[in-house]
Amino acid sequence: MSSTPERIADPWGPRTPYAPGTPWPVRTDTHLANGVGEEDVQRWVRSASILHSNGDALDIAVRDGRIVGVRGRANDRVNRGRLGPKDLFGWQANHSPDRLTRPLVRENGQLVESDWHTAMDRVVSRTRSLLDERGPGAVGFYTSGQLFLEEYYTLAVLAHAGIRTNHLDGNTRLCTATAAEALKETFGSDGQPGSYEDVDHADAIALFGHNAAETQTVLWMRILDRLEGSDPPRLLCVDPRYTPVAQRADVHLAPRPGTNVALLNALLHEIIRTGRIDRAFIDAHTVGFDELASRVEPCTPRWAAGICDVPAAQIERAAELLGGARRLLSTVLQGVYQSHQASAAAVQVNNLHLIRGMLGRPGCGLLQMNGQPTAQNTRECGADGDLPGFRNWQNDRHVAELAEIWNVEPDAIPHHGPPTHAMQMFRYAEQGSLGMLWISGTNPAVSLPELARIRSILAQERLFTVVQDLFLTETAQLADVVLPAATWGEKTGTFTNTDRTVHLSEKAVEPPGEARPDLDIFLDFAARMDFRDKDGGPLIGWRDAEGAFAAWQRCSAGRPCDYTGLSYDRLRHGSGIQWPCTEDAPDGTARLYTDGFTHAHPDRCESYGKDMVTGATVTPVEYRSLNPDGKAVIKAAAYLPPHEDSSPEYPLQLITGRTVYHFHTRTKTGRAPELDAAAPDVWAEISPAEAAAQGLAAGDLVQVTTPRGAIRARLRTTAIRDGVVFVPFHYGYWDTPRGHRPPDDRPGRAANETTVTDWDPLSKQPLFKTSAARMTLVSRRGTATDGTDRTGSTA
Repeated sequence: MSSTPERIADPWGPRTPYAPGTPWPVRTDTHLANGVGEEDVQRWVRSASILHSNGDALDIAVRDGRIVGVRGRANDRVNRGRLGPKDLFGWQANHSPDRLTRPLVRENGQLVESDWHTAMDRVVSRTRSLLDERGPGAVGFYTSGQLFLEEYYTLAVLAHAGIRTNHLDGNTRLCTATAAEALKETFGSDGQPGSYEDVDHADAIALFGHNAAETQTVLWMRILDRLEGSDPPRLLCVDPRYTPVAQRADVHLAPRPGTNVALLNALLHEIIRTGRIDRAFIDAHTVGFDELASRVEPCTPRWAAGICDVPAAQIERAAELLGGARRLLSTVLQGVYQSHQASAAAVQVNNLHLIRGMLGRPGCGLLQMNGQPTAQNTRECGADGDLPGFRNWQNDRHVAELAEIWNVEPDAIPHHGPPTHAMQMFRYAEQGSLGMLWISGTNPAVSLPELARIRSILAQERLFTVVQDLFLTETAQLADVVLPAATWGEKTGTFTNTDRTVHLSEKAVEPPGEARPDLDIFLDFAARMDFRDKDGGPLIGWRDAEGAFAAWQRCSAGRPCDYTGLSYDRLRHGSGIQWPCTEDAPDGTARLYTDGFTHAHPDRCESYGKDMVTGATVTPVEYRSLNPDGKAVIKAAAYLPPHEDSSPEYPLQLITGRTVYHFHTRTKTGRAPELDAAAPDVWAEISPAEAAAQGLAAGDLVQVTTPRGAIRARLRTTAIRDGVVFVPFHYGYWDTPRGHRPPDDRPGRAANETTVTDWDPLSKQPLFKTSAARMTLVSRRGTATDGTDRTGSTA
């Protein structure tokens, strides 16, 4: 058993080395409140982590009606008992004294406490008036990656078939929209091909823009244990920062931000040039190889070196590692997804696996990672705008099938065009065509790019904003109605992690005050709106989480994400199970695509794909012509320069990212004492050489400025490539002395004051890693300054 006080300094805990092809050993991590021993725990209630995407199974300790700790579940396939720092300490946020306990409504410009009937009546009244006056396009929903499957599915039904709006998206748009898009482009459908168990078998692991050590700490523990065992895998890290992953890598490539496609094209060039391809696999299972080979033929390591500023010899070493692997596992995350040409780059990682035939076998895995705990459910259930069950909005048969499940006419389901992504919804709100925005479980006033613009949109009197959350976030402060929500541990539901593992999270304690589960809030809204199916019956017939799960099972039947073999009872008496789980695969499915790519067939696929440059939608006729038999699609992409690059005025490139101790905008982790103390305030990183060139030193208070805005932060000098500045994106204003953003003409604290309103043409994911910036000195370390918060940054 692993104790926890030292787990802040050592987030990954002690090693349990193991050999390839053997099971990952158990190590059970536990953390209980001070003064509480295991003998004092009255109940252990099953759940999984809600503060990252790894899906660590855990049990919640309950004493006297309160959560008093957590324990890793030793028999779970994902974590084998291990927990990361956010798992171990984050539960304390549930007890925070500033939890919302009653609804709030805006009166005379101020939010005041109210009751549920009054608050919901305002929401329903505004919804009805907008529908009557302007139609469904006036109403939009922006949700989270942290609710439960049952809540997303209910929201998708009420939005798509109740309101009949196309304006529904999740904040998964910010973290893993590119993962979904890349999978659809290559395989015709969302759904991760690989499994975490591929770590146990791989002889090479490549992490592309994925700092697993800080974003998925338990997955990194698994990799560390393989590295410490016999016959360890070789490791490739692609990241401009010298992360803990880079420190353990056999090859570390640190390209200029925005040049991922050039680098990947050079890697593909070398693998093809040296003949390290699986021609039989390519011929049997793919289309498009010849175009790829032609596209990358001139993309030599020397060519890429001139663009990426990475030595050609290092690119050749990386290609040798990838090309020489017998069992290759690749993971991809925000360093690709939030950068220039995001989808095009992620697709090239898919291409690496296709041309090498590295799919469908133990150790031959591909994980286009998620950033949030229930991002996969957002996508499966259609709460990211797509149709539930990975159905294709361009396929009339798919729409008719969904209409039959919901008992509505096909025309009642919006499918005249692609779903509205979040960035476009905020643009519609800015322009005035969107009159109501319901935001659940997310905090765009800190997490979206160019925050001055986002605040001005949310503050418009003509926009009616509903916020459903746990705390009075920076976004909730701008709302017209605030609905207090229950959270993890206070409600029941399921959620699915990156490698398709489904866990059940059960209610352990009562929510505070009048807070309600998100599912109950959505069901209350649907009932008050009196949504009906085509026969006059209730559109939504379920009344609890298990009923919603059963409805989802029917919707998922026969689709790639088939849940029909799962049940609450099975999840209660076992642990995590991977979908698809059916009568034919009752124990779940470890890997997809073990025998071809049936999801890519024109009649079955979730998407016909998009143009790699413009994002224009491929037509059904074009797709059938390209891929009549439903094979994996190898899609080539040319490197294009970033939209915003460094200049004499802005000589640095700004990238944002995570720290191991925090999640999203710190609404939970900032209220956990150990996590908050470990990383209490924003900082900015540059290399020692860059600092010396500018006359700066570690600990100085600096200002980072871009064409959008500025922040102030303490400087850290780290092993990051010269010319790049890194800022964590977690920090907003709720815990500053003023409790809110200072005037827009003063530097702020949130990284997204500075980021650009720009997005990938395919996935529509914002590009948080492409801003040009400059850094200037505000004051030397230890010098007192006016207007600073507890750690010296301007608040």
